[in-house]
Amino acid sequence: MSDNLTDFTFLQGVKIIDFTQFEAGPSCTESLAWLGADVVKVENPKLGDPGRRLRPDQPDIDPYYFHILNANKKSVTVNLKSPKGLELAKDLIRQADVMIENFAPGAIERLGLSYDDVKAVNPGIIYAQVKGFGEGSPFEKNLAFDMIAQACGGTFSVTGDKDGPPTRPGISLGDTGTGMVLAITILGALYKRRETGEGHQLQVAMQDAILHYMRIPFSTQGLTGKAAERGGSKVPGIVNAPMGLYPCAPGGPNDYVYVMTSRANPDHWDRLLTLIGREDLIGDERYLTPADRVAREPEVDEIIAAWTRGRSKYDAMKVVGESGIPAGAVLDTDELNSDVTFEERGVMQTMVHPVHRPFKMPAWPVRVDGKATRLTASPMLGEHTEEVISDWLGLNNAAIATLKRDGAVG
Repeated sequence: MSDNLTDFTFLQGVKIIDFTQFEAGPSCTESLAWLGADVVKVENPKLGDPGRRLRPDQPDIDPYYFHILNANKKSVTVNLKSPKGLELAKDLIRQADVMIENFAPGAIERLGLSYDDVKAVNPGIIYAQVKGFGEGSPFEKNLAFDMIAQACGGTFSVTGDKDGPPTRPGISLGDTGTGMVLAITILGALYKRRETGEGHQLQVAMQDAILHYMRIPFSTQGLTGKAAERGGSKVPGIVNAPMGLYPCAPGGPNDYVYVMTSRANPDHWDRLLTLIGREDLIGDERYLTPADRVAREPEVDEIIAAWTRGRSKYDAMKVVGESGIPAGAVLDTDELNSDVTFEERGVMQTMVHPVHRPFKMPAWPVRVDGKATRLTASPMLGEHTEEVISDWLGLNNAAIATLKRDGAVG
């Protein structure tokens, strides 16, 4: 266990009732839990959040998707389709500072938990929603997942080789990226509410959030007056060479190093030539300026690749970086998982779960006063039902037993 861990208390005392599922909503609430909020995940008593991937009467063989999005939370099981279960949910909402949901369009309203319904119960509530498409969009009733949002938000269009098809980026920007912008907005609303006592309805569409992450391609659109293009490992709009991926030994699927010289620093080219033993090309008019090198980019790339092929990506990154030139090895999840420095800093932590085997996963990346916030296990389905009902509502064992008997809770 790293000594660089602590429990963040920035949101201590903030109660969040979490009606989210899959990734976009849970990534938002998990970030708030890491910051110290009391996040209570309300789940269906039978199979819970669909992100648990539970199957009726079968063992849980894939808990990792749920683990990675629901650390540091509590789970209660409430039957929202039961009148007494719905009333119990409203009792919890009365005690909450924030409510978050990301059900399909219209689902939360059909349950009787629309913003107007919730505001009537708790006027100061911060009511946060994730949707696929925004209100007023011609697609606002459509379902969306990460890849739908990324396709409709633009990231597909700028990802992939220049002459190849649109490609989904390998990370879930549509889901987790949406969760992060909502979490930041919730923090702003909580801060303002300290002055006014007023609640707010917050809503973010996944398509709209992706537009936020597309700001640089939109700047390219502004410059060129046409759609931003795909560039593979190059950066469209940045006309410089050398810039890109260069193959390394021993030639595996991720044995590459990214090297980028800067137009703003002409010394990068000369430094790189010195490093790779090609001082004979310093001052060569064929490669003198960035424009000259772009005009001969295949030749320039081969000059660099001839050197990188004889070195590992780690060695190439080290020596190029030490020469003052930006360089980065292409690291896969196994290589990142094996780097002990992430654990030492608390950026990666191992979840010790009461049922499943220990699981190393990324934690909250921001360190405060040199320490990272401590990771705790994702909850078992309904693990905290009695604890939360007792703590939040003050109900005794007999009252909880009655709720169970009536089918209001699992």
